[in-house]
Amino acid sequence: MKRVVLIVLAVLICTSVLYASPGQEEKKLTFAYMSGIEDPFMRMIEKGARAKAEEVGVEVMTAEYPKAWGPDIQVPILEALSARGGFDFLIVVPTSTEALIAPLKRIYDKGIPMITTDTFLGDGDYSKPSNYSFPLAYIGTDNELGGYEVGKRLAEMVGKKGKVYINTTNPDVSSVSGRRDGFLRAMKEFPDIKVVGIDYNLDVQETAQRQTAAVLQANPDLKGIFGTNLFSAQGAYQAVINAGLSGAVKVATWDATVDLIEALKAGKVDLVLAQKPFEIGYLAVEWGYKYLTQGVEVPKRVVPGFFFFTKDNVNDPDAQQYIYK
Repeated sequence: MKRVVLIVLAVLICTSVLYASPGQEEKKLTFAYMSGIEDPFMRMIEKGARAKAEEVGVEVMTAEYPKAWGPDIQVPILEALSARGGFDFLIVVPTSTEALIAPLKRIYDKGIPMITTDTFLGDGDYSKPSNYSFPLAYIGTDNELGGYEVGKRLAEMVGKKGKVYINTTNPDVSSVSGRRDGFLRAMKEFPDIKVVGIDYNLDVQETAQRQTAAVLQANPDLKGIFGTNLFSAQGAYQAVINAGLSGAVKVATWDATVDLIEALKAGKVDLVLAQKPFEIGYLAVEWGYKYLTQGVEVPKRVVPGFFFFTKDNVNDPDAQQYIYK
């Protein structure tokens, strides 16, 4: 009789292992990644996420990369991802501080926890009660600090006097608005520098080029330009080249893509701020995994640092790790 009982118990134990309930160790977790746009920075976030996922044994499914920036393009892709389902956690780059709140809240209400990376909802303070405090965390660069540091360096490059200009993307995106605001804060420390304008190119390089060309024509004595992202920077430096002003107009840029690093080597731009997108993706999976498997409380704000490339260090071996390859 005892032998029969032992056999029955063994069968029951095996059955419970084979059909473990969701959330137990036997269920392989799946993380979904929803980028903001197709560009090297967003791809590096995915690379970092996949690297950590491989370490901890989870799957990563990637939504279609939007071909342009904006909620009108991102939200339908996000909704298709939600309808598809099959994921336990969402890593997302919201393309608007306000317009993405409701679509992401609908996913959250289905029981899917999430982390926003690179950009955030609302003012990014998820620790206070609000209609946008449902993400576990924001993981990304301190964009305002970065913009401030860019501003100080550009001020030095132009001799702390003269006219400067900002070319940026969208006014309702936390990352680039932070860069803009940080830069303007730095300019207040230099009374002999005048910001002649801010243009929004909606993430279109050709628009950035036309806008910058117009500013150069209206301000032939312009001394410096801050391009707040890849497309802004590429359009701005091309306009400077076309005007025959390379070197005379200093160009500070954001994001260490291969193109911008090559432009720095060629003297087309003068400063490149490198974020750490691989680390951002890696940390998003790390914290998400800890939350799902251990119930760990996730810090509301996780901020990797940044690195500045100049013509003096662009070829240093230790600096190559910060290029978005």
